[in-house]
Amino acid sequence: MESSSRTLVCSVLFLDIVEYSKKPVAEQLELKQAFNRSLATALEQVPQRDRIILDTGDGAAVTFMGDPEDALFAALAVRNMAAEVAVRLGVNLGPVRLVKDLNGQMNIIGDGINVAQRVMSFARPGQLLVSRSFYEVVSCLSRDYLNLFRHEGSRTDKHVREHEVYSVVGGTPSTRRVAHTESQVQARDGGWMAASGPLGLRRSAMLAAPLAFFLVVGGGIAARSMLDAKARRAENEVIPAPVRVERRQAAGVVGEPGKFEKKLMARLEKKLERTEKEKPPAHFGRLEVYASPWGHVIVDGRLRGRSPPKVVLDIPAGSHTIEIRNDPALPSRVEKVNVRAGQEVTIRHNFKK
Repeated sequence: MESSSRTLVCSVLFLDIVEYSKKPVAEQLELKQAFNRSLATALEQVPQRDRIILDTGDGAAVTFMGDPEDALFAALAVRNMAAEVAVRLGVNLGPVRLVKDLNGQMNIIGDGINVAQRVMSFARPGQLLVSRSFYEVVSCLSRDYLNLFRHEGSRTDKHVREHEVYSVVGGTPSTRRVAHTESQVQARDGGWMAASGPLGLRRSAMLAAPLAFFLVVGGGIAARSMLDAKARRAENEVIPAPVRVERRQAAGVVGEPGKFEKKLMARLEKKLERTEKEKPPAHFGRLEVYASPWGHVIVDGRLRGRSPPKVVLDIPAGSHTIEIRNDPALPSRVEKVNVRAGQEVTIRHNFKK
């Protein structure tokens, strides 16, 4: 494979041997040999032209140039052999670039491999975590794959960059998706999709790359929106009108607060502190809200966005109160919903009707 100036979208598996640097040199050698055997076994079904392996000293980074499922099944195979070598695993789907190192060997650089390392760093020993971009692509391929993942929430790395991560909690599926079987048949028949294109990549992988790239970009935009919303949380928090008046009084906008106002503010602040300290549930559902011509979306008393465009939120499973608010002269739409883990709930409202 020759070096390319093109940016490719690939799946990257990053692995790390737990507490490798704390072991004596002799034990490090034994661990690394066992790790190499496990990784080689896990990659037996992946053609050499579809993968690039980088030795990181205390682990490895494997870039998969073909199907994203190759990374999933290889990671599951290594995780299942964790009894021999304790490892942490992280998988990401993102942009990378092929370059040659000082030894003339093919190397990989780019955000795709950097994020894979960050995702791996959040994992516990024996745990396999994947990024949101990888989850969104693979979970769409099969219902069996969707059931493998559990949303773990947001994690912040040392560069203060947030990452939505999902843990792989299921075992290895007995079969791969139907499309994979069809591709194998095409490969045996010498079909065009199975043939190799530029840089030795399968043409099917090259066609999938643009779709994956747009998914990655979309995930980045969504993450940026989450950060902006978090920064404006205190400013946009929706509270009852009387309390807003008391807050303005406490700030010196409308006179000085009295005893009643002070007690009310103290109770409110304590309630907000308890809410912030509560840990979110492990399971989430998805809420989609459409409002016409426009409306503020309020979930459990907090402003979460404005529609249009549609407001899409991952909210903890359970009961929630959803309010869509327009002009004060128009009645708000208030609805109670019970969201189950993995469920999508859609609410539509037209204020003109």
